[in-house]
Amino acid sequence: MANHPGIQARLPRLLRAHVLHFETAIENAVLAFSGALPEGARVLDAGAGEGQYKGRFSRFRYTGVDLGVGDNAWNYGSLDAVSDLSALPFADASFDACINIVTLEHLKEPLAALREMGRVLKPGGKLLLIAPHEWEVHQAPHDYFRYTRHGLEHLLSQSGFDRLDIQPVGGYFRLLSRRLFNGLQFFPGLLAIPAALLLVPPALLLPVFDGMDREKNFTLGYICFAARQSVSS
Repeated sequence: MANHPGIQARLPRLLRAHVLHFETAIENAVLAFSGALPEGARVLDAGAGEGQYKGRFSRFRYTGVDLGVGDNAWNYGSLDAVSDLSALPFADASFDACINIVTLEHLKEPLAALREMGRVLKPGGKLLLIAPHEWEVHQAPHDYFRYTRHGLEHLLSQSGFDRLDIQPVGGYFRLLSRRLFNGLQFFPGLLAIPAALLLVPPALLLPVFDGMDREKNFTLGYICFAARQSVSS
């Protein structure tokens, strides 16, 4: 998923949460997920990339795995294992929890990968899955799919997960706001100033109306919490 590290570093916290709603929601979900785990739990970061979430799991036994082909500019040197997520090099029931953050869209065989995550989780083990819905192509050519809530529910259910909680991250007006901010990249040099004057004010205002979209079918993505089915189920 496209990130904006320079913008993120310069924005005040409240404005950052307003402008970069999806990224903030991801951070909050990861914090909530890690905060609910027991001390010393073994955590798999499936699709770890550069390990940006490793610090959130410092109290746990963290393992980062990735195929390491998504972005040529990234440093994959901190990975614990280099592997296709559809063939994880771990024994059954090895982990207490797993995160898969904006990675599912980059997998050619998402169902196989989710089944592997389920396999290496202990019965009752927790999964945090976050996937974009309305998002630009990124890490090309390794960008294959976008998911609705129904598609995610199907894949998770078919992979042995239950206790599904799938929540959209914002609705139509937050999506439109983000698209206006994205539009700034197309205006080079001096054109960037008038473009910002034209696009930024409505982009800042639009999220105020997001509550009007009750269905949230226009959304940037979904945050999913799930659990590996127990043996008895």
